[in-house]
Amino acid sequence: MKKVIIFSTNYLPNIGGAEVAVKEITDRILQSDFSFVLITPRYRPDLLNYEKIGSREVYRVGFGTSLDKWFFLLSGFFLATKLNKKHNFSIAWSIMASQASISASLFKIFHKSIPLVLTLQEGDEEDHLKRYVLDNEKLYNIFIKPFHHLVFKKADCITAISKHLMDKAKSVVPKTKRVLVSNGVSVKSFSKRINPQKKKTLEGKLGKRQGDIFIVTVSRLVKKNAVGDIIQALTYLPTSFKFLIVGEGQEYNSLVSLSEVYAVRDRVIFAGKVSPDEIPLYLSVSDVFVRPSLSEGFGNSFIEAFAARVPVVGTAVGGIVDFLVHKENGMVVPVKSPRDIAEAVKEINENRTLRNKIVKNAYSLASEKYDWDNIADSMRQVFDQVNIK
Repeated sequence: MKKVIIFSTNYLPNIGGAEVAVKEITDRILQSDFSFVLITPRYRPDLLNYEKIGSREVYRVGFGTSLDKWFFLLSGFFLATKLNKKHNFSIAWSIMASQASISASLFKIFHKSIPLVLTLQEGDEEDHLKRYVLDNEKLYNIFIKPFHHLVFKKADCITAISKHLMDKAKSVVPKTKRVLVSNGVSVKSFSKRINPQKKKTLEGKLGKRQGDIFIVTVSRLVKKNAVGDIIQALTYLPTSFKFLIVGEGQEYNSLVSLSEVYAVRDRVIFAGKVSPDEIPLYLSVSDVFVRPSLSEGFGNSFIEAFAARVPVVGTAVGGIVDFLVHKENGMVVPVKSPRDIAEAVKEINENRTLRNKIVKNAYSLASEKYDWDNIADSMRQVFDQVNIK
């Protein structure tokens, strides 16, 4: 059996594309062939220091505060070294080039025979890291960039979820082996028939009346997802168009204020954090999915909407261009353009032929290329191919 140690800056119950990917991939790789130990910062005092989640042993390090990710630079390395004496790991797997990747790099430096796989999942561009040094380019080049790039230079193989991130890896380490392994979706879960009574109950809870058109976004409420552009788009649409926001984040208060400034507060529904298992239900009561991203590593939520047969509107940035084709399987709009968002939503709503075409094509693409079973098989091949001791 091959034992893999996973370095991740975040993990369940905190949910993001990377966390979902780790869960879905490791759940599908035969436990008779691989076992997984995951280490991550603790962040919250109510989270256990150790627990078994699915096929993964999860160790959380820290005092249960937001500072844990910074302590993890060293504490993660020390824990991995200790666990290696027990498990004799075959592979180290770093999820994203973030705080945990520094721990992974240190582990590689002191355990050269254990191959290190780096998976790029980043949704933000590298410039986003400059915020740690007040956007000072010189300070960034001295204090941040060398540590950010360290894991690229130590990795034996780099996987990336999009061509955009593949290019990023190539620009840093052109000679390192690179493999495209996208994120995916459980097509079965998102395409299953939803109980009509559950739909009716949720529609009542959300205040959806006959004739209402629900625009939905499933997003972290952060600047890069440009949720505010959708709020502004409501001003170009009839009052029957409502906006359902599934997710939470640091932009919540500013988005509430923005909806009040544009006098559409009564048309914006903040659903807050929703369990991953409930996302298909929320998509089932929605009429069009919109995320006008400013940057995107891949965008799991787009593929989930594909599988749920909800038409998609997005922007041509980052990894989105790998799968979203204008008027073939969705609608592509310019960034920072609320008016274009509104026009795309109206066209989908009014042109049933176009709507049916893009929904059919999007579902086919999700089923044929992005089902998690296929993605897990690709990642397993990466593990099989690296130089296992």
